[in-house]
Amino acid sequence: MTTIAPPTADRRPPPAAAGRVGSLGWLLAARRSAEAAWMLPATLGVILLAGVLYLVNLTVSGYANVYYSGAAWAAAQSWSAWFMGSIDPANFITVDKPPLATMVTGLSVRLFGLSSASILVPEALMGVAAVGLLMAAVRRTFGAAASIIAGLVMALTPAAVLIFRYNNPDALLTLLLVGAAYALVRALGTDRLRWLVLSGLLVGLAFNTKLLQAYLVLPAFAITFAVAAPGSVRRRVIGLAVAAAAVIAGSAWWVVAMELIPASARAYVGGSTNNSALDLILGYDGLGRIFGGDGNGSGGGGPGGGGFSGTPGLLRLFNAQLGGQIAWLVPTSIVGLIAGLTARLRAPRTDLARAGFLLWGLWLAIHVIVFSFMSGVIHSYYTVMMAPAIGALTGGGIVVLWRARERVPWAGAVLGVTILGGAGLAWMLLGRTPSFVPGLGIAVVAVAALVLAIVALRPRADRVRTQLAAAGLGVAMLLAAPAAYAVDTMSTGYTGGDPSAGPATVAGRGGPGGFAGAQGARPGGPGIASTNQGAFGAPGFGAAGGGLDSAMLEYLVANQGSAKWIVAVSGGNNASEVEVETGRAVMAMGGFTGSDNAPTLEQLQALVASGDLRFVAVDGREGGFGGGVFGGPGRGTSSSVSSWVTSACQAVTVSGSSSGVYDCSGAVSG
Repeated sequence: MTTIAPPTADRRPPPAAAGRVGSLGWLLAARRSAEAAWMLPATLGVILLAGVLYLVNLTVSGYANVYYSGAAWAAAQSWSAWFMGSIDPANFITVDKPPLATMVTGLSVRLFGLSSASILVPEALMGVAAVGLLMAAVRRTFGAAASIIAGLVMALTPAAVLIFRYNNPDALLTLLLVGAAYALVRALGTDRLRWLVLSGLLVGLAFNTKLLQAYLVLPAFAITFAVAAPGSVRRRVIGLAVAAAAVIAGSAWWVVAMELIPASARAYVGGSTNNSALDLILGYDGLGRIFGGDGNGSGGGGPGGGGFSGTPGLLRLFNAQLGGQIAWLVPTSIVGLIAGLTARLRAPRTDLARAGFLLWGLWLAIHVIVFSFMSGVIHSYYTVMMAPAIGALTGGGIVVLWRARERVPWAGAVLGVTILGGAGLAWMLLGRTPSFVPGLGIAVVAVAALVLAIVALRPRADRVRTQLAAAGLGVAMLLAAPAAYAVDTMSTGYTGGDPSAGPATVAGRGGPGGFAGAQGARPGGPGIASTNQGAFGAPGFGAAGGGLDSAMLEYLVANQGSAKWIVAVSGGNNASEVEVETGRAVMAMGGFTGSDNAPTLEQLQALVASGDLRFVAVDGREGGFGGGVFGGPGRGTSSSVSSWVTSACQAVTVSGSSSGVYDCSGAVSG
């Protein structure tokens, strides 16, 4: 059976062994010496590129996802809000995720003050670090050339460019899991367990960033370690047990703490049905993401039944919503996986290169299956978690095919066809945005065809440089379209909960703002790029927040008195907007979606009676506190709250407008 040559890995023979292999050892040493000459500047160049992509023009998005910006501001005001992940510093309700991501941005806001930069720069730095860690992991398994390609692919992936310029938890999630993969690779090369423990702890921290999504990598990690780790079966079983304990320890601390703190002494767990962190894990933010609804398989996946990202199915990743975010190099990475595993068929069990292909191949396969078929809420930016695996497999596969040409006659043709296929996919995806960089698609295909013609030729001494240049040009063609999307993303301001990288595609994204499209300037104000600093005109917003005009906000600030919250409003986004506008705590009735069972009517009446709350804003729509983000009836008793407020409290009129605000200071319970 013919096998293709493997990539150079970092598992090098000791000097004595190298001496025994004679001229072959000298050639390998020469290759490594040549690699060392260009590896450091090339690696630094990729990291610099990532920094440019993620940091330049960063504040164009203002406060970006104001829901998390408000939580970061709250975390900067109160250490208890920092620990619990509360939307407001008075700890009424938490965000619908664990707090680790807002802990990071909260510390930044505490150190540097509230601004677009203090919110977004940490996210960008997470992206740069993730690219660097990916290259370090790939370097140890596939070699230097593969690591550079992997870093370029990840840095330029549109979903990555978006999310590392945005303040969703996915940026920290990606960094932690790439770090966990790097630690696992280090664990495969040693008999000690410390790297394995670190890998497990990082997965646990990722769980405290975005719950069960962090665990999607665990099968890949466990299988790779069981197959490729050094030592006996007993040692590997012990290692897996130690890693599992580390994962549990890293995952459990926040959940256990929240369950132990009496409900009366902590914030309501946003997104849960019963004020429980365990319910959040297994329901709305856990199994609900897979099966829809609250996790029992009975609900849909959000607006349109597709969870923002189209109908579940085999080709979902290539549809209008997801294709431009991640699909560009999915086929290329699959070819790379096949080539890599074929190259290592007869390698020793502990071979690092085969372990790398196994690790990243399983990582990619699991995410492809889950994202393609999950029926719950799935946003297009979730696919950023596929970027590390796509980058690693693309880099490793290209290097394997390139080095195999001297031994396998058809390897060069396979490499050329793979590049041409990737270019063809780019042409198809670019066809959905015909006015975006017209002609790029056909140009990429034409150059890729030329690359195929050159690299498919039998390698000879007089063709080496020409074919190497052609292969490099082919990689550039694979990255040209994602790079165009990246540049477009850098120049665009994003807000809301469902942003998408690159230009709007046909049937792929709605208009600016909110959940339909979430791209472009925020409606109702001077726009995302605004830097006006009026009384209630913070960067990224107009003259008011949360649906309340500036005159009403000024009135609320002037009349808050001793109340804990300046006002209670429907939903986490509205509450966060008012918070960053006014610098005052705001009660987010119903949590993120506006449909959490908090506060109940009795709780609201008690808060009013105690003087902790005076003003309440209701918009009068049915279901939830104003219907919530997803519309439809709420889960709690919010309609009775709205009815009581409108009947028992006094409407507040400022400048001829009530804005749905009621003064409940004189209301009588019952």
